[in-house]
Amino acid sequence: MSINESTHEADRALLDAFAAGTLSPEQWRQRNHVAVAFLLLEAYSFEEALDRVRAGIRATNAAHGVVESPTSGYNETTTVALLRIIDTVRRAYAETFPARTADEFCDRHPELMSHHILRLFYTPARRMDPAAKHRFVEPDLAPLPRLE
Repeated sequence: MSINESTHEADRALLDAFAAGTLSPEQWRQRNHVAVAFLLLEAYSFEEALDRVRAGIRATNAAHGVVESPTSGYNETTTVALLRIIDTVRRAYAETFPARTADEFCDRHPELMSHHILRLFYTPARRMDPAAKHRFVEPDLAPLPRLE
């Protein structure tokens, strides 16, 4: 899949709003985090998708006036870990439960809809450590899922 004319209209609109930083705080919830990640991972390499997610989160945070501090703002560990989990699920279920749209993917994977999902892998101290905001830190409770 690539992001082009065949991409579902609602998915294109979501990606455009995300890239522009125009999603409202009410729109920028876990489901849309997962939807955006799914769409970008379908269209780009993991690294390119990650770069686009980083840029979009920063644009959205700036548009909402989110202050960068030790306890708020962009967190590299949270972003990378969520993207790795979503990518693993996306690839593991692609043949059995293919999703044509972000909504289909989200509906088929309710396990990803909790904004507490990283609690299965990280203690609060590890994930919220100041170093984890700026660079990816591996989890301390359980390894992130991998699909070779």
